[in-house]
Amino acid sequence: MKKGNLYLVPSSLGSEHPTDFVPPAVHEVVNRVNHFVVEDEKTARRFLRSIGMKRPFEELSMNALNEHTSLENLLSLLQPALKGEDIALMSDAGCPAVADPGSELVKFAHENKVRVIPLPGPSSILLSLMASGLNGQSFAFTGYLPKDRSDRIKKLKHLENYAITSGQSQLFMDTPYRNMNVLEDILANMRPTTSLCIASNINCPNEFIRTKTIGDWKEQLPALEKKPCIFVLGK
Repeated sequence: MKKGNLYLVPSSLGSEHPTDFVPPAVHEVVNRVNHFVVEDEKTARRFLRSIGMKRPFEELSMNALNEHTSLENLLSLLQPALKGEDIALMSDAGCPAVADPGSELVKFAHENKVRVIPLPGPSSILLSLMASGLNGQSFAFTGYLPKDRSDRIKKLKHLENYAITSGQSQLFMDTPYRNMNVLEDILANMRPTTSLCIASNINCPNEFIRTKTIGDWKEQLPALEKKPCIFVLGK
């Protein structure tokens, strides 16, 4: 039996007009596929409605894949593809399987010889790097910072040192409610000449993207509370 495909379907980053950022390939897939694996069902339904999906949700299979999903449940999520039906994997925002628990399902699909098809769409990580003016030839996304403040400061100093000595841009993030704490730790512990890009609410009406030295950032802090944000460090 021919196996189905696993489509990686990007979703909006929070834009008021998500159709502006969704290519035709995404519309074609979501209006054809019957099986969805999503991070949060309510968020997925909202996004699908926002891009004009007319199909009744009652006709669709929608299963959750998040940080609480066990490895044992991955096989059940992949079952439709093993039986010849296509699956759409969606994240809450941006590209699935990047800073997202969906990567485990993608890995499992490869192990079971299910074709994986990534669709184009917005990525806050790449959009931040593009707009930063920092090194886009060599960069690393290091994910979330440690929760403990002392560990976080150690990590930040390590990232700064590596960015300066290697020239490689260092991208990272944290939960929105800790963003101001992160920024305060950066300003208090990094060299004034180090470059820092702060990119928040990308693709939204209140988008903010600015690159300055640590010394210049100290003159005026942006308000980052409860806003999704990517930080980029560079020379």
